[in-house]
Amino acid sequence: MTSGATNWLVFAGAVACWELAARLAGSVFFPPPTDIVATAVRLWFSGPASQLFLTDTVFDDVLPSLGRCLGGWAVAVVLGTGLGTALGRSRTGMDYVGPLFAFFRAIPPPTLVPVFMVLFGLGPGMQVATIIFGAVWPILLNTVDGVRSVDSVKADTARSFRTPAPYWIGLVVLPAALPKIFAGLRLSLSISLILMVVSELIGSFAGIGHQLISTQQNFDFPMMWSWIVLLGILGYGLNGVLLTVERRVLRWQPTRNDDV
Repeated sequence: MTSGATNWLVFAGAVACWELAARLAGSVFFPPPTDIVATAVRLWFSGPASQLFLTDTVFDDVLPSLGRCLGGWAVAVVLGTGLGTALGRSRTGMDYVGPLFAFFRAIPPPTLVPVFMVLFGLGPGMQVATIIFGAVWPILLNTVDGVRSVDSVKADTARSFRTPAPYWIGLVVLPAALPKIFAGLRLSLSISLILMVVSELIGSFAGIGHQLISTQQNFDFPMMWSWIVLLGILGYGLNGVLLTVERRVLRWQPTRNDDV
């Protein structure tokens, strides 16, 4: 039996145990998975055929939240890799900004939500800013570390041939740093999903986070768990897509660890 089949078998067993335990306990706070699935189908897949059976909730809440999550993460990727490459190639850059980065990195992003609300107002601006602030650090620091780990022999060879800086960075430095950059990308993507929900819990009138807190306040626990399960599915799916991209991009490497 393959490892993938084993993982799905373990997952099915866990769901079956949850179903049995929930039926026996009869708690309103922990509904059975079958009730959660039925609620999820009604919530997201009971729309008209013209919308591919997707409900308005998908277009009004799920897709905008996913767009903010991926948009903020994309901006963090550009900022983190660009600034990280520049600082990694600098001899003294991190000596000056390292303590400043350590200070800002230690600040929990949710505590800055009021600040971003003042700067950008209620809405997508505040939410995307929160995501960017939290997601940029793993990418930036991993990029710096990866760029600095370039083989000294390659550096000396490029220097002796007077290789232009753009070719040196694009064809040697970044490919050598990609394993660590991808590690930062995967971590930051998980952080982006978390901060997307957190930023929508406050001052938002739509989105997954808003629906999650609304269903909790209305004591609609099957619907609340439906949103929680959706977040798990999104996190698993996004990580799987990025892992697939990583494997394709880094397939030239002889040995790699593909832990999910």
